[in-house]
Amino acid sequence: MEKYSEKAYKDKLEAIFTRFPSVQKVPFGDAYKPGLEHMRRFAALLGDPQEKYRTIHIAGTNGKGSVANMLASALSSAGLKVGLYTSPHIIDFRERARVLSPVSLVPKDYVYDFLCRYEKDMDDLDLSFFEITTGLAFKWFADEGVDLAVIETGLGGRLDSTNIITPDLSIITSIALDHCALLGNTLEEIASEKAGIIKPGIPALVGEYLPQTRPVFEAKASQTGSPLYFAQDMDLSMASLMPSIIQDMDLRGDYQAKNLRTVLAAADILKKDTYYSGLSDSRAVADALIHTASRAGFHGRWEMLRKEPLVIADLGHNPAALKENFAQLEKMMASGKYSSLIIVYAIMADKDLDGILPLMPDDATYVLTSPDSKRALPAEELNRRFIAYRESAGKPVKVVGASSAGEAVSTALSLDSERNPLIFIGGSTYLLSEAMKVT
Repeated sequence: MEKYSEKAYKDKLEAIFTRFPSVQKVPFGDAYKPGLEHMRRFAALLGDPQEKYRTIHIAGTNGKGSVANMLASALSSAGLKVGLYTSPHIIDFRERARVLSPVSLVPKDYVYDFLCRYEKDMDDLDLSFFEITTGLAFKWFADEGVDLAVIETGLGGRLDSTNIITPDLSIITSIALDHCALLGNTLEEIASEKAGIIKPGIPALVGEYLPQTRPVFEAKASQTGSPLYFAQDMDLSMASLMPSIIQDMDLRGDYQAKNLRTVLAAADILKKDTYYSGLSDSRAVADALIHTASRAGFHGRWEMLRKEPLVIADLGHNPAALKENFAQLEKMMASGKYSSLIIVYAIMADKDLDGILPLMPDDATYVLTSPDSKRALPAEELNRRFIAYRESAGKPVKVVGASSAGEAVSTALSLDSERNPLIFIGGSTYLLSEAMKVT
């Protein structure tokens, strides 16, 4: 094995992106390998590290990343050494595996050694990129001696690589239509896939339910004999603190109120176990939740990239998430504080653009672009469909094209630069990743 160096690390990392494609680089169908057999075999080769600490498992269409980070922050305030596995990353691959607190990313030399040591096994098992990163995170957490790991699914739940764990609590945040080609074309089908993380006898918490999804969760919990809770129906022990937490949180999106309720519900369930008794310190938990972004190194959720002009970035990318983002932008504009709204937007080709176009604010100038991803809808196609919809709906057509994220950000900053615009960057994780490097 070549000795570790920054160049050797970068070369090895690029090699796994190339040889074991990530959905951040290629279409889902080319990178997603559903099923648990290979993941179980890989974990066994690693010594089944996921069995060496307690876990909490989180799935959902929207909100699972926020809930994972908020819950990890709260648990770390309870005196636990907490591992946190999330995806995708925005800037640095190592964002996927973190330990709190204080927050630390999996070290580069650890990543390099892992990829070199298990390279043949990765080839022999024909692992996906996500299976490799899951194994890496599980082993690092064990080597770090974490007390607990909060594990976010990558896609779905039932067949997700992370679903080899037996957690103390299974959490499903929300259900919406997304990744339909892989998970199903109805809310019921998608809920069934997410409900696949519910394990026999293990408590399960649902953050938000719909009339179509609640029966799915109830049927699964009945089948597995799992206590089932619905966050929106629970009387929370910290309910009185919610307004002040929301007001002071460094996660500023309005949608975080729903995620906060889910996290507080999870805390109430967990602290029934004396292992989690530290969660009874409501003041410490509240402070940890208020400072989630800084404590957990969490990025891309209504994140302020600049103050003057105000530039907000959010990785919400499906209709359910963008509806909330656009509503918050319109509320901010209604305050009269900003001279104009400028939206830098991109979308992946497999996303529901037809469902998103009607949600986009009318009184905004759009800078439409395409990030460097094979999954991205080309900027020319996005412009064409955007203009066609606007004209057919009789809506204002204020649009500027940009061939790259860098050009899009520069263009947005130049528009209305003499006054006080509000600039929003969103629609794609890949757009955020590139835009955050140039803002």
